[in-house]
Order: sequence, then structure tokens, then C-alpha cells
Amino acid sequence: MNRDILTVIHDNMGSFSKGQKKIANFILEFYDKAAFMTASRLGKKVGVSESTVVRFASELGYNGYPDMQRSLQKMIRNRLTTVQRIEVTNDRLGGQDLLSMVLQSDIDKIRVTLEELDRESFDRAVDAIVSAKKIYIIGVRSSAAIAAFLHFYCNLIFDNVVLVSANTASEIFESLLRVGEGDVVIGVSFPRYSSRTVQAMSFARDRGATTIAITDGEASPLAPISRYNLMARSDMASFVDSLVAPLSLVNALLVAVSWRKNDELARTFRTLEGIWDEYGVYEKVPE
Repeated sequence: MNRDILTVIHDNMGSFSKGQKKIANFILEFYDKAAFMTASRLGKKVGVSESTVVRFASELGYNGYPDMQRSLQKMIRNRLTTVQRIEVTNDRLGGQDLLSMVLQSDIDKIRVTLEELDRESFDRAVDAIVSAKKIYIIGVRSSAAIAAFLHFYCNLIFDNVVLVSANTASEIFESLLRVGEGDVVIGVSFPRYSSRTVQAMSFARDRGATTIAITDGEASPLAPISRYNLMARSDMASFVDSLVAPLSLVNALLVAVSWRKNDELARTFRTLEGIWDEYGVYEKVPE
């Protein structure tokens, strides 16, 4: 189902039963909370049975309540303000063990990312990066950390890497001024998606560059404008974006690229080790 779930509910309101209207009205008003409620909890909240909630999801065309819940969660990830994120997380956490919950959630995101990743897109992205004339990397706000990490290691592997400055819209296009065919532009963006990253990727695509998106799913605005989409599950822990799975995906990408450049990389690091040792870049730890 591609339509916004709130629109679907609103359009079908006249056909709902009395109990279904209670569910519908609650979701329309409190979709940020409903997205993380079980069918049983939602039913108790509005005064209907769990089976009524399940039938409501089927009535909307979903394959059960979990399918409808996923649709709600996808929708809200780009809608929620920071304040709403905190409120939703407070409802989810309750009296749970925060440390265990957050770490287990990150483990689950890595597992699902591994299961769902398009291996062919991954391999083709590696091919494109290795053969690129120039590599541009862009990621802003919380995604800037992922972009900077990727740039740091790519810069050790290649001599043609640019971390796109994105402080202002003009800086983006100035950094991408000479982008074109044969170049690769890697855009990193997770909810809430950055309009600057989307603009940069659109510009690069229009100039003939190969665009690679590191993002969270088909609903991402980067997906339709990228040749290769590398999807990693992300989540929100309070106002904090959980980017553990995306970083793990970037690690895999770097290892795959470095494997292809193994001989050159070995020579590069032999040179670097000499420089690091001569100038005391790293602190020597006593044995």
C-alpha cells in the first residue's frame, strides 16, 4: 500500500463500524503513539477488542496488524518533531531496562539489515566506487558522522575523494560543480531526511554521475534518484538517531572496496606507517 495510511483511514471513515471508528479516530489524532502500540493495547485504549483492531487493519487492506503498524511507523519517522520523538519514546520505554532495550534494538536492526540487503546492488556499488573517476560523499546533520567516517577511510584508499561541504545550499553546488559521467556520488540520509542531501543527489544524477544512496528504505526520497540503493535499518532512541546498522553497512562497503584495492592499499599503508612513526601521530603504548 503506497498511500498515506491517514489518508486511507480518512477516506474510508464512512464505511467503518462503531468500534472501527473509535480506532480510526484515535489513530488520526495520536498516530505517533498508535504506531508503537500492540493490537491489544490499542484495543484497550479505545475500548474495543483486540480482534476488532486486527479486523480494522485487514479492512484497510493490510496483511494483519503488524503490517499496518509498520506502515504507521514508516510514515511517522519523517513527520515527527524532536519533541514528539521524546514523547513517543517515553511511552515505549515505560519502566524497561534502557541499556538492554537500546542495545538489543541495535542488534535487531543489524540482523534485519543483513537479511534484507540487496546483495547485487551492494556488489555493483562496490564496482562503481572502485572504477570512479572521482568520489563525492555527502551526509548532513546526524548522517554527517557516517559520511565523515566513510570519507576518512575512502581517502586512505583513493586519491580522488571529496567530502561535500553542506553548510549552505550554495556550498553544495560549488563542491559538485564539476561532477559528471564517470563520477560517483554517495548520499547518506536517514529520517528526518535532509533536503540538502536530496538536492545534491538530484543535481549529481542530472549531471550523469552514478548515485549511490545509503538510506533506510524505498520510502526514502533518495531511493528514486539513486542508481544503487544500500538499505540499512535505522531507528530513533528518544531524540537520538540510532545509526548502528548504517555504520555496519558502511564498514562492509569499505572492506569490500579495500579488498579490491588490496595491493595498492598495502603500499599506501607502508608509506603511511613510516610517516606516522616519524611524526608521532600515534602514541606508543609501553609493552
